[in-house]
Amino acid sequence: MPVFESFTELFNGQPRAVARAITAVESGADDAAALMKAVYPKTGKATVVGITGSPGAGKSSLVDKLALYYKDLGEKIGIICVDPSSPFSGGAILGDRIRMSTIGLDKNIFIRSMATRGNLGGLSRATVDAVSILDAAGFDKVIVETVGVGQDEVEIVKTADVSVVVLVPGMGDDIQAIKAGIMEIGDVFVINKADREGVIRTQKELEALLSLAHRPDMWNPPIVRTVATESKGIEDLAAAIKSYYEFQTGESRGIARKTAIARWRLLELLQERLLSDLMKQNGTREKLDKLAQQIAEKQNDPYSAIEAIIAEARTK
Repeated sequence: MPVFESFTELFNGQPRAVARAITAVESGADDAAALMKAVYPKTGKATVVGITGSPGAGKSSLVDKLALYYKDLGEKIGIICVDPSSPFSGGAILGDRIRMSTIGLDKNIFIRSMATRGNLGGLSRATVDAVSILDAAGFDKVIVETVGVGQDEVEIVKTADVSVVVLVPGMGDDIQAIKAGIMEIGDVFVINKADREGVIRTQKELEALLSLAHRPDMWNPPIVRTVATESKGIEDLAAAIKSYYEFQTGESRGIARKTAIARWRLLELLQERLLSDLMKQNGTREKLDKLAQQIAEKQNDPYSAIEAIIAEARTK
């Protein structure tokens, strides 16, 4: 059955309909565009929280406790875990849903792991569409947990209403944060595993780094200490998230951020559509294989090959 025959179920937040809709956009199904056209007008009500940070920082535990906190307030929570994918099978490597098995049984919490699987348009577009689906399905909070601090992760978190960056004491995260550029996108900073030695030093270093960053919106990102495994600091984190959400929903600031997100999404979709249309042209795949062999044998170079492909596409 086509996924958009179940719009009533989807907009009522029924898990099966939500799961089918996300699968449709993740796999690039033929009806995905029609689905998203219907979903988009229903979006804009959920608070989208992006959580990123170095592997091993305790992001999954933090998401677990934060979701439980929101659930106890009577809210519905959607969680998207962005996993790396196996280069061989294409499946997700990290089993975040295994670590969140307890909350995954709750009817008010929906968890979905997403992997790249080599789709055209990449991981980020499918993830943003999945967030829109959860938003339209009536979830109050949508939490996106990324696997690390690479470019895709930074782009995904940029699209969130509130971006949370998770660090831990004693792992040199301050230097990695500068390298990855996440200092610019963090609206709230969390020092997790705050019962470890070195937490004060890490906080001082983070404060010094933040003092050098000048945000256009003049927001001063708070630093929250947590021990996620013991549920310590979760209420403070929720308060910090709420504080920034209320700050940035002012008319001028909110529209500026939404405009930037919309532009990014347009570029993502445009790139995907143009590439998809090009690949569907007769002979393109064979030509790519031939050019790839020429490049491997040093008979051609990638830049000349791309120019040849584009020139041929323009003549059609």
